[in-house]
Amino acid sequence: MSKLTHAQTPAVASKRGIDWGKVFAFPNPVNEYSARITAALVVLLSLVTLLTGFGWGLAVIAAGFWLRVLFGPRISPFGVLSVKVLTPLLGKKRLVPGPPKRFAQGIGAAVSTAAALLLAAGLAPAAWILLAVLVVAASLEAFAGFCLGCTIFGFLQRRGVIPEDVCEACNNISLRRA
Repeated sequence: MSKLTHAQTPAVASKRGIDWGKVFAFPNPVNEYSARITAALVVLLSLVTLLTGFGWGLAVIAAGFWLRVLFGPRISPFGVLSVKVLTPLLGKKRLVPGPPKRFAQGIGAAVSTAAALLLAAGLAPAAWILLAVLVVAASLEAFAGFCLGCTIFGFLQRRGVIPEDVCEACNNISLRRA
């Protein structure tokens, strides 16, 4: 007989609180086509923001990245649109490891947040330069299938900065899907 107390039983534990691991979950694997569509949506909003000078666009872009990095595509408007609506219309699926994609979203969050803060500080040229860099990186993902953040993730993993167990499929060719 197990020595769990009533307070430790799974039924009681699930009633007592939120499973934070599920709240902050990121999909693994990820459909590469969904990631590319999300990147295309980021490119579109970023170009509109650059061309109009609409500063709130930076805040929307940054918020979207933060929602995706923290919660995956579940509550991000671009994530939901790409995963639930646009990708199913394509009918294509190519699964790739999730951790590098989450890392890439983190880089996007950092760059877009920095751009928004620079704009708020009155340093518009620097903000627009950072947003242009974001457009280039997101365009590479969207239109060429080259994820710059994923490449940086792999580089850091090979150097031991990111532990190998963070992404087994990234360092074990037998776990990769064709």
